[in-house]
Amino acid sequence: MIRRHQLPFLVSLILLAAVAPALAAQCPVSSDQLKTALRQSVKPTGGPANGGLDNNEWAAVVDPNGTVCAISFSGQTAADQWAASRAISAEKASTANALSLNNFALSTANLYAGANPGGPLYGVIETNPVNNQLLYAGDSSTYGTGNDPFLGHVLGGVVPFGGGLALYNGTAKVGAIGVSGDSSCADHNVAWRVRHQLQLDKVPAGVSPSHNDQILYDLLPDKTSASGYGHAKCVGTEADIAEQIGAGVVPLWNKPPK
Repeated sequence: MIRRHQLPFLVSLILLAAVAPALAAQCPVSSDQLKTALRQSVKPTGGPANGGLDNNEWAAVVDPNGTVCAISFSGQTAADQWAASRAISAEKASTANALSLNNFALSTANLYAGANPGGPLYGVIETNPVNNQLLYAGDSSTYGTGNDPFLGHVLGGVVPFGGGLALYNGTAKVGAIGVSGDSSCADHNVAWRVRHQLQLDKVPAGVSPSHNDQILYDLLPDKTSASGYGHAKCVGTEADIAEQIGAGVVPLWNKPPK
C-alpha cells in the first residue's frame, strides 16, 4: 500500500525515469566520456601544458536545445576546482551553443572584443539571464555527478571569454562544451583539447583565418580588435600553447620580440 507521504518521492522517480532516456538520446557525449577527455586535456601527457595556472577544471556539455546533459570535473573531488567554475562552465556551453549554427561556429572567445564597452555586442551578457533558481539548487555533494541538479535543465547565461566551443559531428552542431577553472585563455585550450578527444571538432566555418572558432589574440594597443573577434592575452604562455595545438592565432605584431 502506497502512503500519501510517499507520493512526491514516487512521482519524482517516475519523472526521472521518463526524462533520462530522452536526455541520453540528445546528449552528444556521456558523463564518463567527458570526464575521461577532460582529465586527459587538463594535464596532457606528451604535449605542452595549457599555459595558465595548471588548475583542475570543470566541464559541462549542453545539447542543441541548451539543456545541460553532462557535467564533470578533472580533480578527485569537487573541492579540487574553483566552486564558481561549475556554473561558468555550463554558461559557456550555453553561450557557444546559442550563438553557433550548423554551418558556422563562434567560440565564447570570439565574443570578447564585441562584448566590451564600445563593441557591437556590448550588453550581450544581459540578453539570456541565468536561471538563478537552478543555479543554487540541490545538494552540493551531487555536483559533478550523475545527479547534478543542472542535468536535464537549461541554465542559460552568456559568457564572452574563452572556454566555450560548439560541438560538431561532421553533419550538424550537436551541442556545445564549456570549460572553466583556470585563466580564460587556458580554458579555451582545454576545451579545444577536450573537443578533439571527443571527435566532435569537425567545425564547418568560423571567423578565424583557418575558418574555424580559434581564439584570436589580435587586440590593438587601443584595446580594439583587428578582426572584431579578438580576445585579450592572459599573463601566462596560453597564447603560445594555443598556436602549438591549433587552438589560436597570434599575429606577428602581437608577439614579443625574441
